Amino acid sequence: MSDSTIYILVTIAIIFSAFFSASEVAFATHNRIRMKNLAEKGNKKAKLVMKLNENYDVFLSTILIGNNIANILGTSLVTILFVNTFGTDLGATLSTVTFTIIILIFAEVSPKSIAKEYPDKFAMFASTFIQILVYLLLPLNYFFKVWKKFLSLIFKPNTGQHMSEDELLMIVDEVQESGGIDESSSSLIKSAIEFSDLEAVDIYTPRIDIVAISKNQSNEEIFEVFKESGYSRLPVYEDNIDHIIGVINYKDFFSILNENLKLDEVIKNVLYIPKTKKLKDLLLELQQSKSHMAIVIDDYGGTSGLLTLEDILEELVGDIWDEHDDIVEAVKKIDDNHYVVLGNSSIEDFLDTIESDEEPNVLTVNGWIVEKIGTLPVEGKTYEVAPYIFNIIKMDGKRIESVEITIIKENIEENEISN
Repeated sequence: MSDSTIYILVTIAIIFSAFFSASEVAFATHNRIRMKNLAEKGNKKAKLVMKLNENYDVFLSTILIGNNIANILGTSLVTILFVNTFGTDLGATLSTVTFTIIILIFAEVSPKSIAKEYPDKFAMFASTFIQILVYLLLPLNYFFKVWKKFLSLIFKPNTGQHMSEDELLMIVDEVQESGGIDESSSSLIKSAIEFSDLEAVDIYTPRIDIVAISKNQSNEEIFEVFKESGYSRLPVYEDNIDHIIGVINYKDFFSILNENLKLDEVIKNVLYIPKTKKLKDLLLELQQSKSHMAIVIDDYGGTSGLLTLEDILEELVGDIWDEHDDIVEAVKKIDDNHYVVLGNSSIEDFLDTIESDEEPNVLTVNGWIVEKIGTLPVEGKTYEVAPYIFNIIKMDGKRIESVEITIIKENIEENEISN
């Protein structure tokens, strides 16, 4: 065999090695959703890529067989070439060093880098040739398939591994950072992922904030409650708020006024749920019962709070405002260290906003501050509990309505160093 023939064969081996290396990376990193969309639109190359992906073990063994054949052939030919030129000892050493460098640069690093930049295009480009190789190497692939089953009998595969919620959230963050989705889409996806963990107690309106009407109130009094609250639905109780018997909506109330109906005739049934009720299950129940409100009961059967269909939907899509609502920010950022916060807002949401790892045992900012300062706050007074300064702006009875929270960054840094 002449030297020129060897040079040609070595070059072909390097090209094939580069092709197989790039194909491996392209099929491992291409966008499967985009490829599926192309396949559904009739792209034949994309369909072939999807077909190869469905039997990834066969694809991978085909790539590895082809890559090893190319590398072994190239190594052998370069060794012959160098031994003929420099002798046995020196030729063998030089061929090993030289071909290793060539393989690393031209058959590993460079093609894999290119394939990683354009995985979709390269996967479709390589799919036809790889499919041909799959058929040609069918006997070898069958052998490796049997060998894999044999190994699985010795080394039991771990079939219990599933992607965790934290891993899913991390993937969403990575896709957002890469520009695949915008911030609003990212927030919506995260809300949907976290939704399954939420319970009624996480979002319900507490008993003290419930606006309800008594079954024995006059029509004029009920009208005033509707007018002042602005709500379209109100729970109805008998004797006291621990005995809620149903719900009345604004439209049905006008039927009482216009058609001389009794209150009992228009009161609709309401769902009663425990605090631990999962929101995903409650949403389904509300849809099936065509209800918009559920009453949360405590361990003794009394009223603990209520939540509405709108409350649940807001957990997924964010706050929903209509033309009659006064838009109020639960957490208003003044600057990096200053926030004005509503006392009844979620402490978890506030701590997420300031990126704190703290895990309090309360649900609201009001409860969190009372726990921090160890006493009932006074309107206009300032309390300092490192690393926070609480300036109580307004009180509603014994509860904080709004508070300015200042974060002392120096204290946080000192705590991090000491830990």
